Amino acid sequence: MPTKRIAVAPERLERWLAGFADRHGAVEYRATADSVIVDAEDGAQARCDVPFPPLDVDPDAAYGGLLAHAWQDRRVGVLLVRKGGHAAGVFVGRELVASKVGSRHVQGRSAAGGQSQQRFARRREKQAREAYQAAADVAVRVLMPHAATLDAVVTGGDRGAATRVLADARLSPLHGLLVSRHVAVPDPKLSVLRDTPDVFRAVPITIDEPDT
Repeated sequence: MPTKRIAVAPERLERWLAGFADRHGAVEYRATADSVIVDAEDGAQARCDVPFPPLDVDPDAAYGGLLAHAWQDRRVGVLLVRKGGHAAGVFVGRELVASKVGSRHVQGRSAAGGQSQQRFARRREKQAREAYQAAADVAVRVLMPHAATLDAVVTGGDRGAATRVLADARLSPLHGLLVSRHVAVPDPKLSVLRDTPDVFRAVPITIDEPDT
């Protein structure tokens, strides 16, 4: 049974589900806290992963519950980090209501060996620490004033870098708001930050279709 994975914007979800039923026949919905399973008459199946779980819905109302949950406007904090670049923002739905972007130089790797390589590695690590500190300062400035009202926090960029930034004790109140989905982005810039709702609001769907 071939498998493919897509991501569908909340605004397109109802139409996509209708198209799935048109292609595969009558469907039934099954809901859990983390996903809604759509079983079709011809054996095809679509698993819709719930964005910002859990899904609080009556299993008998899985279809409408998923649509309402996906459409909900949330207040979401976003932290994007890569070595040398960072961005933090607060979104209400798709609207960016607070943000700051910054950068710090971190040298690339060196092909030198011996003591030169060791000195370079120490200098590079010092630059990385300073870059992560700058990113943490920005996150504190942008996210922490909204911490009490945030529904979730999304990270993006380099996962390890984001983890190091969030290890800052000042950001510990955000840890319980972190979602598992990590946004893959290039160097954090304001335009990149503005586009992140396209990813974190989308509904990931895994489709298994019967062999033809």
